[in-house]
Amino acid sequence: MSAHPFDTTNAEGTAERDDALSRAVLKAVEVTGAHAGSVFLISRDRHTLILAATAGMPPSLLGGWRRIPATSPIPVAEAFRSGRTVHLVDGDETMRRFPQLAMALPYPFGSASVPVVAGQHTFGAMAVVWAAGSGGTGLSKAQRRQLRTTAARLGTSLAGLSARGTDVGCDMETLPVEVPVPSASVVRVGLFDWNLETGAIEADATLCAAFGLAPDEYDGQAVTLEAKLHPADRPGFRSAARTAVEEGRVLAQSLRVPEKGGGHRTIELWGRVPEPDADREARPHLVGGVLDLGAGMAAVAAIERLTDGFFSLDREGRVAYANHSLVRLLHVRREDLVGRRPWEVLPWLADPAYEDRFRAARVSQQPVSFLAQSPDRWLVFSLRPDAQGMTGWAAPAGQPLPAGAAPGAPPEEAGGAAPSSSRPVPTPLGAIYRVLQMSSALTEAVTAREVCDVVADQLLPAVGGDRLAIYVVHERHVRLLSQRGYRESFMERFDGMPLHLAAREPVTGALTSGVPLFIESREEFSGAYPELRADSSSFVFLPLIASNRPVGACVLGFDEVHRFSDEERSLLTALSGLIAQALERARLYDAEFTLARGLQNALLPHRLPTLPGVHIAGRYVPGTRGMHIGGDWYDAIPTDRGVVLVVGDVEGHNVAAAATMGQLRSAVRAFASAGHRPGDVIASTNRLLIDLDPGLLASCCYALLDPGTGVTHVVRAGHCLPLLRRPDGHTEILDLSGGPLLGVERTADYPESELSLLPGSVLALYTDGLIETRDSDISVGMDRLRTSLAHAGAGSLEELADALLRDARQSPNRTDDIALLLTKYTHASRPTSPAG
Repeated sequence: MSAHPFDTTNAEGTAERDDALSRAVLKAVEVTGAHAGSVFLISRDRHTLILAATAGMPPSLLGGWRRIPATSPIPVAEAFRSGRTVHLVDGDETMRRFPQLAMALPYPFGSASVPVVAGQHTFGAMAVVWAAGSGGTGLSKAQRRQLRTTAARLGTSLAGLSARGTDVGCDMETLPVEVPVPSASVVRVGLFDWNLETGAIEADATLCAAFGLAPDEYDGQAVTLEAKLHPADRPGFRSAARTAVEEGRVLAQSLRVPEKGGGHRTIELWGRVPEPDADREARPHLVGGVLDLGAGMAAVAAIERLTDGFFSLDREGRVAYANHSLVRLLHVRREDLVGRRPWEVLPWLADPAYEDRFRAARVSQQPVSFLAQSPDRWLVFSLRPDAQGMTGWAAPAGQPLPAGAAPGAPPEEAGGAAPSSSRPVPTPLGAIYRVLQMSSALTEAVTAREVCDVVADQLLPAVGGDRLAIYVVHERHVRLLSQRGYRESFMERFDGMPLHLAAREPVTGALTSGVPLFIESREEFSGAYPELRADSSSFVFLPLIASNRPVGACVLGFDEVHRFSDEERSLLTALSGLIAQALERARLYDAEFTLARGLQNALLPHRLPTLPGVHIAGRYVPGTRGMHIGGDWYDAIPTDRGVVLVVGDVEGHNVAAAATMGQLRSAVRAFASAGHRPGDVIASTNRLLIDLDPGLLASCCYALLDPGTGVTHVVRAGHCLPLLRRPDGHTEILDLSGGPLLGVERTADYPESELSLLPGSVLALYTDGLIETRDSDISVGMDRLRTSLAHAGAGSLEELADALLRDARQSPNRTDDIALLLTKYTHASRPTSPAG
């Protein structure tokens, strides 16, 4: 077994792997001009893409995106699966093609994802992100080609490491390599000479002081530079240093140095490969200098004298510096603020809206301003991002704000007039969280009707709407599926409309163009559609497109005039894709469910025979998950030798299982009617199943009851043991011998067991869905069924069958279907025809 990539026994291979990842992610950022890049490697089980390296974007900011299912609708996963480049020029294209990603990261950015491939093996995918507004052009063809080349070189490096025995795989505990984007400033203050082979450094006192080293740690001794850095910065710094040596580059990076009292401060370090020296042995080393950014600089002194609050945040959102005015404005001690995120220190900033503003600035690399309400006043915050973090400014709001001002809102929006409606208008971020909740609810909706209910229940409150209607496309016409709040006459106007009348109707117009239609007033609606009378003041007509084809349309109506912000337009555009996917899935389920239930009902007996001396009751109960179809069956067959009672179970819960079940039921009925002995019937059915070769196994319990004598011959093929309730109520599990499952062995033998039933006895044949549960052994379920059969007080056999199935019918998470056949032997009777 290969060693874990971070195992100390594989340290050399780990270092080479980290170097390759670091070089690749930095190169990707460089050739594309992006502000952030990342590499995801596939897990060893090839089910999950795991973040392995990142540049310009701290792993903590990515949160749940550090592990991505390989099958998920995310650009990096699609690039991995398809082997092609996924290029999203801006936020609008991201919303159209990947609505789930757009909902989770609703910021203006573009991205490109490419697979990391060597030969026939795909190691993972690489992605870059850049700031982009609507209508951007994205990467040029040359930049996309360079990005693919960079990913290909990484794939070649990983393949070479793997060929030499290095495990380049990832698991859930793998920590990503964080590679700082090189800093623009190169300042020579403290000097050093760093031996990359040993890690030792010869440094002057100024540099060592910047790293917090005591005099006895560096006086005449070589010290370890890397050990003094923040742990998250070490792998990227080590890899960048090796790259600088190998490629002859200048190393310039911002690094963090932990401080004894907690937190950290930022330094900037530069280094270069020295000129060859005949007196010094050849070895990989760098010489350079360090600037301690936290030590008395003139600029810091100037900022301290300003009356507004200024601060800087590192890449992870922690305060690296705060001037005196900010401390006074926020009523907090500087030592409590520095080294921590603002919303961790100040309770009134502990709202997801504020953290989202920080994330928006980091992802989009665009300035962000927002309002926050402190205990005594409203404050305006402004964030200016760059590759190393961001600079911030804070000051009291310059004018009184309305009562409806929302935390996290842009200052210009909050300072406007209050909304005319008394109903509160949700903030964009609040709407995002509501829609994320709706997205989760859509995954639970199974039928088309359930999808419509979820959309109405979740979407209307999220955007403040009053009316909603959903149409579906059927045979090139739109059909009204569900509506809430509209006048029937208005909705019926569009029902049955052919798609080719796109220009005359808003529903078909939005659907055929694939572009959402936003109408903000009755006048605008009348101007566009003079033949129609508006039923609302504002409208949204959302096309529902899935798998590149029209599925339907969603219409939202607002009683009051509604001005759609850019955030709402983007949100609704992204949402239309989710609704379309859920609706398409639900309609497919509805169609398959109807077909499956029809098939299941056709394969089961429509009625059971009525025979003298014998009462029979049968039940089939589908599972509560999936298509409500399976391979369980029951049957009762009158023959010259007596009545045949049979219960069987084909593995699986799909159409294939039901089809195989139908073939076996027909075979058993044919062999039994021909007069074969019970053992021969099952043996012949076993051979038939092997000849059919459906790839499925089956179990069966077959009983031949002679109504004239009560003698019963039973054959089991890997099936559950039958139960027998005697006339006095005593119930037992019949421990009868049996043969293997059907479809396993062509020459299998199936022995017969003989029973003598007394009048009043009840024989129960059933499938394992009635007794098997996840949290208990099958023997426990069997004994539970025996107890229920013994104590059931039902007056008839039909009532007894319903009583035994009562708990199973009420279980919401039962995955298996159930077949049950109860036979009550009432009295001896002469057969109507001679025994064979």
